Amino acid sequence: MARRAVMSAGKLSKIENGKVLPSVQDVDLILTALEVSGEAKEGFLAAARAQVTEETAWRLLRRTGPWKHQRAIRAVEAGTTELRLFQGQLVPGLLQTPEYAAAVFALPPALPRETLARTVAARMERQAVLHEPDRSFVFLICEHVLRWLISEPTVMALQLDRIIAVSRLPNVSLGVVPMGRRMPDFPMTCFSLHDDRLVIVETFHAEVTTRDPKDVLLYRDTFERFEAVAVRGDAMRALVERVRDGFLSQQESG
Repeated sequence: MARRAVMSAGKLSKIENGKVLPSVQDVDLILTALEVSGEAKEGFLAAARAQVTEETAWRLLRRTGPWKHQRAIRAVEAGTTELRLFQGQLVPGLLQTPEYAAAVFALPPALPRETLARTVAARMERQAVLHEPDRSFVFLICEHVLRWLISEPTVMALQLDRIIAVSRLPNVSLGVVPMGRRMPDFPMTCFSLHDDRLVIVETFHAEVTTRDPKDVLLYRDTFERFEAVAVRGDAMRALVERVRDGFLSQQESG
């Protein structure tokens, strides 16, 4: 049961015995694992939504094992038909190459080598969902994200090639918000929208999850405003290729 709900047996036991209050996400994963009917599931979730906004500090996720968190996110994505993701800080995890992901997780506070390897592997496993034809993905990435030197220029160039390749998948829509256009808002944080039922927001200190319909609507409106100024298709790929070529030139000159 714990494996199906993507959590440890110890955590599940504490939830069962009332020692730990489950988050809405925990409740959703447990009910899905139990194959509870839609009507009954909604009743349980309604009770869990009494506190609709949850916050989990990154330090706690590091303590319990960041690869476990990747698996939990994978379970959430597996239950999502349409994922919309806005990124103003990093290349989205579903699009990252192993080398780029390793560079991200090596940033302070760096993970121990074994933990880093397990976490990168768990993130790569999440990307299988991109090839499921019954799901759709809409990615918005700010241009400055493509230009930030997270790792060596070669790693960055390969990462941008990966973005171009994924953009050609039939169930993926990928837009870049160019630096030369007037911004509709400030890209204060990154967030993902899951079927208009759940928003996950990443801040410096924590991951915030909300199912409040007003919050979901706010993030959907924000996403659509950035989407309106993004470039897609061949224009987007040409922009990404120019940035990639700049990294390749850096590598050659270096």
